[in-house]
Amino acid sequence: MKKELPITFNSLTKLHKALAMSEPLHPLVSVSNFYEAEAGEELASGVLLNFYQIALKDYFGGSIKYGQTQYDFNEGGLLFTAPNQLMASGGDEEECEGLTLIFHPDFLKGYELNNKIRTYGFFRYNTNEALQLSQKERSTITTIFNNIRDELAQRIDHFSQNVIISQIELLLTYSERFYERQFITRKSINNDLLSKLEDYLDTWFDENKSMESGLPSVQDLAKELALSSGYLSDMLRNLTGLNTQQHIHQKLVERAKIYLAENKLSISEIAFHLGFEHPQSFSKLFKQKTNLSPNEYKNSLN
Repeated sequence: MKKELPITFNSLTKLHKALAMSEPLHPLVSVSNFYEAEAGEELASGVLLNFYQIALKDYFGGSIKYGQTQYDFNEGGLLFTAPNQLMASGGDEEECEGLTLIFHPDFLKGYELNNKIRTYGFFRYNTNEALQLSQKERSTITTIFNNIRDELAQRIDHFSQNVIISQIELLLTYSERFYERQFITRKSINNDLLSKLEDYLDTWFDENKSMESGLPSVQDLAKELALSSGYLSDMLRNLTGLNTQQHIHQKLVERAKIYLAENKLSISEIAFHLGFEHPQSFSKLFKQKTNLSPNEYKNSLN
């Protein structure tokens, strides 16, 4: 049976038409209510949008989890998708109310935001890592959505794009602030995840998995913790100041120091045990992290 491919939308007007919505007031940006959209059967295989989308969902049907844990807010949340990310159609998630802001990358051309928007990690988070909002936070976000919608409803002039861009920037700034709050309010949960990460890395090196599979990857750890790699790194950076890759390297250096202190293996053998194909790569990383070569560290113990 031939697998149905997702439908790609490069035009905001065509997207609105496919969802049985009124024509957008601007060809590159729109704000609409979820209940206005009526997805047809042709969209059941999912869609690829060549747009940025920020969706404020006031209600989720079904149970929403953070990793393996229930969300700490039930009011809904804020979801972010970047251009050409697959959006599945169907399921409980459609049973919601709220607003969605969609804007084409071309709308940002000539503005600093065109480059800066790529630095916002939450555009790569999974759905189950949505920004969960308190009632006050949701009110703040709703006001910005309405400001953009009101601007679009007025006669478009030379100031409109500047006004809307500034509102999008404000929306993203508040999102950064609220995500930081989310990391803080979930500190106990995040500490549990950090412990699981440490246990996973300890087991990896204890069982010499690096000799067969190489170093564990960021994707390995994210999958183990049921998180996206972007969310995991941002969570760890907020919690410890180190991203996931730095945690892996930190654990590797700790294990290397143990091997060097035991003085049973050569530098090449240690590199092999830790998953390096070339000893030079191991030595380079070790010196980068400790300011000492493996031999210099070994000699410093005597």
